[in-house]
Amino acid sequence: MTTTLITGANRSLGLETVRRLVDAGHTVYAGMRDPTTGDEARALGAQVVQLDVTDQDSIDAAIATIPALDVLVNNAGILGTSFGVDDLDAAAMATVLDTNVTGIVRVTQAALPLLRASDHPVIVNVASGVGFARWLTTPGHDEYPVPAVPYAASKAAVIALTVQYAKNLPEFRINVSDPGYTATEFNGFGGHQTITEGTDATVALATVGPDGPTGEFHNRDGRIEY
Repeated sequence: MTTTLITGANRSLGLETVRRLVDAGHTVYAGMRDPTTGDEARALGAQVVQLDVTDQDSIDAAIATIPALDVLVNNAGILGTSFGVDDLDAAAMATVLDTNVTGIVRVTQAALPLLRASDHPVIVNVASGVGFARWLTTPGHDEYPVPAVPYAASKAAVIALTVQYAKNLPEFRINVSDPGYTATEFNGFGGHQTITEGTDATVALATVGPDGPTGEFHNRDGRIEY
């Protein structure tokens, strides 16, 4: 039985990832800041754990409740409060980076002992095409019109840290997913993909075999060349 921890698992892409991995036969721990919002995850068969990626004590307590771990999906993330330059300040930047980047490091480092004990450890970090410079600069891509600085910078960092973790842990399969422009609360449900389509890459990477890719960036169509 594959045991999986998913952060930010109470709604949207996280909750759909819970559903799909439970259906795939995983024992899923659904991490979320407020467990009272976890009824949907519980109904899907997941075990809800309180986990705030900005709080090391919370992370350590959550990991302590998990007896074994094979797959970690770092899904938790925020848009932040700055969507251009005129509303941008250092505090807004720091808040997004603390959740979207440092949060991944906190959870991953805490989970490493359990993952190292797995026969087939897998990590999936959920990023975004908004963190991919080529698409930010290519007219016609969904990402091109996005002006927000903190969110884009944080997701670019997630792509880079994934590559570095993969190099440091060659026995793991560590990859990064781009959900694509998916209809979620993040964008006022304006995306053109369904929530299931938005989890295709994450689920595929969470279920790779021991000979699967590592250090790669994927969307639902497959590998994205850096």
